[in-house]
Amino acid sequence: MSFHYPDFPAPFATTNYSASSRAISCQLQTTKGFAVLRRDAMALIFSSYIFSRVGLHDVALAQPSVGFREYIDTFDGYSFKYPQNWIQVRGSGADIFFRDPFVLDENLSVELSSPSSSRYKSVEDLGQPQEAGKKVLQQYLTEFMSTRLGVRRESNIVSTSSRVADDGRTYYQVEVNIKSYANNNELAVMPTDRVTRLEWDRRYLSVLGVENNRLYELRLQTPESVFLEEENELRQVMDSFRVNKASG
Repeated sequence: MSFHYPDFPAPFATTNYSASSRAISCQLQTTKGFAVLRRDAMALIFSSYIFSRVGLHDVALAQPSVGFREYIDTFDGYSFKYPQNWIQVRGSGADIFFRDPFVLDENLSVELSSPSSSRYKSVEDLGQPQEAGKKVLQQYLTEFMSTRLGVRRESNIVSTSSRVADDGRTYYQVEVNIKSYANNNELAVMPTDRVTRLEWDRRYLSVLGVENNRLYELRLQTPESVFLEEENELRQVMDSFRVNKASG
């Protein structure tokens, strides 16, 4: 916004310009200056907001395929490929554990049965893929069992399948979905005060193989909200899993 000031005659401007007129002129100039500063500041804030939103969005969408690295455990006898930007986490309890550094709920691990208490000959010892799927789901539910009041889990087997890899071995693949719900106030007396909300919703993908009389399981976990975006890379990880003769 700008103001137009009339051209006053020189005599009026020098001799008849009253104190009130000077005050009005000063006020108008101050208002004009404030309006310009405020408009510039708002424009700067708005443009910064748009830039940050667009910039972050573009970064999230423009990330190229990260490529893969191969992890080989000759002592226990297995190998797989994993996204090269994932980091290894120690002390997880699994034989090996990697996770996405940005999506913390996205990770992979390998679990092995005890060599002293298992005598698996092939993955078919678990039954058909559907039977193996039920066992995998039950194992997940057992691990995620909670003693908190008001916690409820919903689960289902998404798919089960069997494939023979290029090493001639048969592998089972199992996909399950688990949702966790919890009350916002589990100690409330009135049911209306206990509102159930979704805590998390995750896809779990397992690849099962047998070698060295042991059962090997590659586990992948990812939030359902990013599964479709990450599905191609996750399936490449699944397809890369191999069990081998152990050197240990």
